[in-house]
Amino acid sequence: MIPAEKIEEAKKRIIEQDKDGAVAITRQLIDQGADPLELMNQAFIPAINDVGDLFGRGQLFLPALMQSSAAMEAVTEIVNETLAAAGAEQKQNGTVVLSTVQGDIHDIGKCIVVSLFKANGFEVHDLGRDVAVDKIIDTAVEHNADIIGTSSLLTTTMAEQKKLEETLKERGLKGKIKTMVGGAPVTTRWAKRIGADAYAEDAQDGVAKARELLGLA
Repeated sequence: MIPAEKIEEAKKRIIEQDKDGAVAITRQLIDQGADPLELMNQAFIPAINDVGDLFGRGQLFLPALMQSSAAMEAVTEIVNETLAAAGAEQKQNGTVVLSTVQGDIHDIGKCIVVSLFKANGFEVHDLGRDVAVDKIIDTAVEHNADIIGTSSLLTTTMAEQKKLEETLKERGLKGKIKTMVGGAPVTTRWAKRIGADAYAEDAQDGVAKARELLGLA
């Protein structure tokens, strides 16, 4: 179990946009035998959620948000490398393609989603942000993906999630590839309206819903 003071220190590095400090304490704790998922769940995920809340309340501005996000991405990469070395990243549960939809450049939480899916035995193809529907589907077909997960953080880009469902239908792939939607303005009602297979409230819920869709729950 990671000492509480180390958890707080790790959280502080993310909130204060200290990328080098975040990387240093992550490597230090993992080298000392700390569970990387405990570090992620107890320190980094709460920290980046706090950053998002501060930004939403206007107490943190975009440059600081981006720096905290960069710190989060750096520590997530270390965690994923550690999990891979331990064999935890082997494909067990299925293949997932994740992206933020076209027109939307917000991806502060996606690194969390990617990390948790990998940690739970999914093969993940992360396309990043501002990704066109055709590219998402082409990637899913290329890798024989079981699930496509898309995030929309703006109400103006939610239509891209609807477009994805329509395009899958046009290409005869609807039902063959499951779909999951998420993002701040997205709701269960929206998912049902556009014909998505599931709505994920957050990263943990996303993993649970993916397992349900694949009959693994």
